[in-house]
Amino acid sequence: MVKKRDPAAIAEEALGVKAGRAAKKVPFAFVLDELEVLAPTTRPMFGCTAIYVGPRIVLVLRDGRGTADDGVWIATTAEHHASLRKELPSIRSITVFGPGESGWQVIPAAAESFEEEVLWACELVRRADPRVGKVPKPKRRKSAPA
Repeated sequence: MVKKRDPAAIAEEALGVKAGRAAKKVPFAFVLDELEVLAPTTRPMFGCTAIYVGPRIVLVLRDGRGTADDGVWIATTAEHHASLRKELPSIRSITVFGPGESGWQVIPAAAESFEEEVLWACELVRRADPRVGKVPKPKRRKSAPA
């Protein structure tokens, strides 16, 4: 016997949204416009919007929480922080994962130079600057029950 699927569930799957709900607005959408030539993809991540170029996560867009970590997160490593800070003076480690240095740097939405710095970060992504972007570790598969 074939199980009938609910039409709303089919629509949700096809559109990637819950039936009856509008798609979540992407914060700082101008970032996607700036990266359009690279055909970026987006994925939800921790209630934010992650931007991928190929297999690399490059940026995360976060807004609407009213915290210091709202802004554009840059996927990088600690070895690149100093050189990136020369070009993006407002960046700092995100605090949402706890105190201390983080691989994730944020251009805070509250920074006076926010838009200019984000546009420069987008330029670094377009240039495939090796300081920006990480290939995420593969997800572990759940082992089959014994």
